[in-house]
Amino acid sequence: MDQDTFTFRVIDLKQYVYCPRILYYQTVLPEVRPITYKMEAGIQSHVEAEEREKRRQLRTYGLTSGERSFNVPLLSAELKLSGVLDMLIETETERIPVDYKDSRKLGTHFKMQLLAYGRLLQTLHPDKPVRRGFLYLIPTRETVPVPFTAHLQRQLDKALVQMAAIAQAQQLPASPDTPARCVDCEFRRFCNDVL
Repeated sequence: MDQDTFTFRVIDLKQYVYCPRILYYQTVLPEVRPITYKMEAGIQSHVEAEEREKRRQLRTYGLTSGERSFNVPLLSAELKLSGVLDMLIETETERIPVDYKDSRKLGTHFKMQLLAYGRLLQTLHPDKPVRRGFLYLIPTRETVPVPFTAHLQRQLDKALVQMAAIAQAQQLPASPDTPARCVDCEFRRFCNDVL
């Protein structure tokens, strides 16, 4: 693995926080990931959510003005991180990342993913602060604000270091503490130690 050009995708971070083994499989064995019905349905939900978003006003986000951009590509060699942000809202005073989720539940892995987009935005465009973001839960059409706290920032820093260690060592991490996460996992058949 060429350490000078390698970058993690923001979605790899989300997967790592959910289960470190998914990151391992994606990084060390990238050719083996099966595409599930759930993944395809999520892609379609994102497309539909974006179309609805284009017709909505910004008051959903507590804003009276701002400019929206969709599917914003972000890449930072400094952070060794890349991704495509679902939506960016830019106001006169700040940049706000928005990530769509085909989920009814809010998890730490979603918050970390959103923060990573925020970190990319701040690194690439330091002229405006990125202090918060929004998760848009597609099934409930709920907008959830996520402040980018110091605690969440430290969690992100720690996760990025641990992700780099997994990729460097190419060693399978321990199974997750929450076996319920394994039930619908596309990699379940690769984990012989998980029932």
